[in-house]
Amino acid sequence: MPVSDKEKSLVWLHGEVKTPSLSIDVRIEAGFLLRRLQQGEKLAMPQSRPMPGIGIRCHELRINDRDLTWRIVYRIESDAIVILDVFEKKTNKTPKNVMDTCKGRLKVYNREIK
Repeated sequence: MPVSDKEKSLVWLHGEVKTPSLSIDVRIEAGFLLRRLQQGEKLAMPQSRPMPGIGIRCHELRINDRDLTWRIVYRIESDAIVILDVFEKKTNKTPKNVMDTCKGRLKVYNREIK
């Protein structure tokens, strides 16, 4: 979908928002929140929280689905919202492997855009 000159593109480095993994309600909420980010809105708790342990301008969308909790890890760029990962969160702490994977994807992204 084309975006206007004032809207940011979505750049998917990993993950997807699809059924059956995510319910239709979560897909709708994720799309709504991502669209708000594309339009330049800054989201805060409870929808989004900063993830400085991954990198600067990194955050996670927090979406509840029945008895599951989904996270979409993203970074805000001047021209894009970069999606680093989509995962089901099972504990209070973000798993180390998710943190490490997202950091690695950012390194590759930074190297390729420069």
